[in-house]
Amino acid sequence: MAAWKDNIRRVVPYVPGEQPKEPDIIKLNTNENPYGPTPRIKGISDDPDMLRLYPDPSISLLVDELARYHGVDSSQIFVGVGSDDVLAMSFMTFFNSDKPILFPDVTYSFYDVWADLFRIPYERPLLDDSFRLVKEDYYKDNGGIVFPNPNAPTGIYEPIETIEDIVKNNQDSIVIIDEAYIDFGGESALPLINKYDNLVIVRTFSKSRSMAGLRIGYAISNPELIKALNDVKYSYNSYTMNRPSIIMGAESVKDEEYFRNTINMVIKTREEFVEAVGALGFSCLPSATNFVFAKHEFIPAKDIFLAAKEAKIYVRYFDSPRINNYLRISIGTDEEMTTFVNFLKEFVSSYNKDSLN
Repeated sequence: MAAWKDNIRRVVPYVPGEQPKEPDIIKLNTNENPYGPTPRIKGISDDPDMLRLYPDPSISLLVDELARYHGVDSSQIFVGVGSDDVLAMSFMTFFNSDKPILFPDVTYSFYDVWADLFRIPYERPLLDDSFRLVKEDYYKDNGGIVFPNPNAPTGIYEPIETIEDIVKNNQDSIVIIDEAYIDFGGESALPLINKYDNLVIVRTFSKSRSMAGLRIGYAISNPELIKALNDVKYSYNSYTMNRPSIIMGAESVKDEEYFRNTINMVIKTREEFVEAVGALGFSCLPSATNFVFAKHEFIPAKDIFLAAKEAKIYVRYFDSPRINNYLRISIGTDEEMTTFVNFLKEFVSSYNKDSLN
């Protein structure tokens, strides 16, 4: 074997949700918002200089708009190319001790990938039988803590008292709360940044702002931690975000009415869907997100996943311990969810008949 092969960094990569290319599908597997972004962005890309000129490396237009929106100083905002970029930069910046970082055993599956990629030791405390955090498991020496709230893929929201307890008991390490789905339910931990200097809040435009294709994410913290993030970014790639994303992102933040209306539509559809599938023998974990985590009382999740895919309805199945009998189902439009419910009615009915024969 060639000697150079010994020097290749090898990791098990993150596996994103399937992006099917076929037409006429219902795509409920990657938690995209079914409603388009604010109409305020129309015509922005027509500017001939939009792609010709380099973007502002400081992303000041969007940083300033986010600071205004959240009532913080611009020095407290870091913007990256999606929250994945922000989180990866945070891993590189903040998790540099020999102690293991901590994140739950059932959570966003990119965390362990970044830990392996950046050679960060980690431990994964178990969620309890209801898939909730056991806060006492985070009362130990560590090199940092990261978890989503609401969690993914379970959709469960932890109350702010639990979050503060974990932050308060770990003031010697950085705690990152990944709030990708916070707009769909629950109270943000953002006010805690004024009380604890070890807290970083991460958000995304991909879900509630319907801008997954533009790749916009950001962190909010104290100026010292944000400066550290920017120092790493400028040492890696100073022009991380393109001009259309910066300008369209700023316009999205300005349109609060549209933002709230689409969130409310998703929440309404989510609750109606949970009720509809409950009548078919499904149980869903309590969701504070734009998806539900559901299992059927006797039909294996994988069977439903494969049958739905055959019918051109894509949902997410995780063949992983503890969750391999659940499906993660993104909330689409009312019409899409009705179509999916009708498919499930037929499938459950035929499965019942087959099981009796």
